[in-house]
Amino acid sequence: MPTSRFLAAAALVTLALTAQAADTEVSLVIRDHRFEPEEITVPAGQKIKLVVHNQDATPEEFESHELNREKVIPAGAKATIFVGPLSPGSYPFFGEFNPKTARGKIIAK
Repeated sequence: MPTSRFLAAAALVTLALTAQAADTEVSLVIRDHRFEPEEITVPAGQKIKLVVHNQDATPEEFESHELNREKVIPAGAKATIFVGPLSPGSYPFFGEFNPKTARGKIIAK
């Protein structure tokens, strides 16, 4: 039969793993072929759950060479993109279909 010390240690391990599994969620909107906000600051060393809502009537592709991510987001749809954990720095992204206007960056601090 497990001792109370063993059960307490198991509970602490479970709690620590649950806390690590919680991702930082960040919302990003595509409107008028632009990302809003254009700049996102996130904690370094954490996995990020980026939820992108394309409010335009046309599709857009979220792309970032630095983050090694690309995802087409249909008109009116939402997409989830996981990135990180990120080292401190700046990570630019852009819309492949509107690269002159749809630009932004994630800053990890």
